[in-house]
Amino acid sequence: MNHGKYVFAQISSFLPQRVFDRIVKKYKGNYKTRHFSCWNQLLCMMFGQLSNRESLSDLVLTVNAHPGKLYHLGFGKGVSKTNLARANEQRDWLIYQEVAYHLIGEARKICLPDNDNAFSFTNSVYAFDSTTIDLCLSVFCWATFRTAKGAVKLHTQYDVRTSIPVFMHISAASVHDVNVMDKITYEPGSFYIFDRGYLDFERLYLFHQSKSFFVIRAKNNLKFKRMLSSTVDKSKGVRCDQTGYLTGFYSLQGYPKKIRRIKFYDKAQNRTFVFLTNNMELNPEEIAAIYKHRWKIELFFKWIKQHLKITAFWGRTENAVKTQVYIAVITYTLIAIIKQQLKSGYSTYEILQILGTSLLDKTPINQLLQKKNNQDVKELLYNQLKIF
Repeated sequence: MNHGKYVFAQISSFLPQRVFDRIVKKYKGNYKTRHFSCWNQLLCMMFGQLSNRESLSDLVLTVNAHPGKLYHLGFGKGVSKTNLARANEQRDWLIYQEVAYHLIGEARKICLPDNDNAFSFTNSVYAFDSTTIDLCLSVFCWATFRTAKGAVKLHTQYDVRTSIPVFMHISAASVHDVNVMDKITYEPGSFYIFDRGYLDFERLYLFHQSKSFFVIRAKNNLKFKRMLSSTVDKSKGVRCDQTGYLTGFYSLQGYPKKIRRIKFYDKAQNRTFVFLTNNMELNPEEIAAIYKHRWKIELFFKWIKQHLKITAFWGRTENAVKTQVYIAVITYTLIAIIKQQLKSGYSTYEILQILGTSLLDKTPINQLLQKKNNQDVKELLYNQLKIF
């Protein structure tokens, strides 16, 4: 790592600038731009994410408090609230979406699975869900939700093994979750986990036709005809493992093939779950374990809402909101890449905390993120001379 650089400049060195310039040229992001380029905009917004700024005014005030450092931080000649706000509102958000997906692809190549022994198979496992971010309808008039309330939904396909979001889509909260299933890229052999809000048999049949697997919770009014029952071990929580057909008129039209129904009792929650899947080979305990990993995407949503700026937006237009969300994803993914490349022992949250207070230091980042062994610190002897 280069000595003499600010920590933030060292972080931005991990960004693929050539790829970014190619994407900006594709969307003509720097058209008629004199000073404040898309690269300057990206770095300013990332600085705001990492330093936990509350608003655009807060960000600009903090940045301009260090005028001699702006060039070295990559912000250009100067940053004004007007230029940054105009850039967020007018420059195509697809630039930052494409950069985010490029970084996600790189992160998935190098980020190792959190627990490689979690499953007996090596196929990818994805959890798909959405989270709602409340907005003021009078300010964000495009984000329709209810009569007097606005909101957006962040739909995410989350890689359970590597803890990396592989697909994200932003929509008005009035858009039903099942409609976003049409945007999923089917990977043969992969598992997709859904909550029962995504129960649409016509769309689930597309997963079956693409030779990928789904695990989803069944609704209470499910109409199902049992054709075969397998022997189960009730001591492990499985109550039944059945194979059959759907009997509802529209359900059968949407999904005409055999489907598997598993009833599982979770002793810890004292609840009974009913799962549907098109996988006929795995044992029922593992099907239940696959669905249990859906909680990871809930933790991801909670984590990014707490530690990245996506709940307090720095612009009012749809373009500004999407720009900020995808730059937040870029920041999250970049931290995951840095953690893996530097082999840091800190968690992603701990790294964000450390970097947030060290952005203007000149400490080499590999030393900054090297986990210290506090047990090696020697305590002062009680009989040492005390000055006061």
